[in-house]
Amino acid sequence: MPLEDLIIFIKIIVPIFISQKQSKLTDGLIMETSKKTNDLFSNKELLPAITLPFLFIVLWSSGYIGGAIGLDYAEPFTMTLFRFGSAAAILTIVSLLMKAPWPKGKKFLHVGVVGVLIQAVQFGGLYSGMNLGVPAGVSALIVGTMPILTAIGAGFFLGETVTKKQWGGLLLGICGVALVVSEGLNFTDINPMGYFFVIIALLGITSGALYQKKFCQSMDLRSGGAIQLTIAAMIMWLLASNFETMTVQWSFGFIASTAWLALMNSIGAISLMYLLLRRGKASAVSSLFFLIPPTTAIMATLVLGDDFELVEMLGFTVAVSGVYLATHSKP
Repeated sequence: MPLEDLIIFIKIIVPIFISQKQSKLTDGLIMETSKKTNDLFSNKELLPAITLPFLFIVLWSSGYIGGAIGLDYAEPFTMTLFRFGSAAAILTIVSLLMKAPWPKGKKFLHVGVVGVLIQAVQFGGLYSGMNLGVPAGVSALIVGTMPILTAIGAGFFLGETVTKKQWGGLLLGICGVALVVSEGLNFTDINPMGYFFVIIALLGITSGALYQKKFCQSMDLRSGGAIQLTIAAMIMWLLASNFETMTVQWSFGFIASTAWLALMNSIGAISLMYLLLRRGKASAVSSLFFLIPPTTAIMATLVLGDDFELVEMLGFTVAVSGVYLATHSKP
């Protein structure tokens, strides 16, 4: 990531943490925090409205590149254990130093449920499916249907209304994703359980986003993130200790990729997603996931030397059009 993007990331995350600490001095902790967060991203403040979604897409997409590098040095669950564990340790230290409020009772359980769904179920299912032979292109296509399921779920569980134009945008988005991953599609000679696990990953990220929107909007990003990542790390440890050798080739590549995944993805990208969910409809926020496969394809070309075909550029254009319709249509 360019230095400018890193500076933007720091400007976003640090003020959020500081504003949450300052709001502790008031009786209305949650309302004050939400107000400061919303003000921070208004057009009159630090960043234009488009920067937050853009940065989320870039950071989330970069996780696939960091993961591809990290898997050269460790097995999937083991690598993810180090990713979640290091991120949990960082947020725990930050929470203690800044005296962040910790959720209690039902709030703690709600935060924990989201951690299981978005972190453990999503990545555990995805890696299990890939280990059983599901190609990355097929996995991306399956998980790329998340905005469609989210739009349906948002109507039932959140009372959100999805317009005809938004449905059109969602369908355009999935067509764009299909174009991007079409070269890597392969539905033959694969263990059917692989598809089952990837579908579990899809259900994890979808239900987790809806659950976060409904029950955890007031969650402190520091302590809540620490809880979620700690629970996810424990689950990854159980999976790694039972199904992998947990052997790690310690090297600069592994340390750098794990550090990137922990800071920029497990902390940065997830925090940005939660902020987007606070500000907008779940269906509109989820539509940004249509841009993850195309952006990842571009990054893979720049970082890993993969080819970027004309059909992928066409898919990117279609996905962008779909996201625009899904996020700019009014009832």
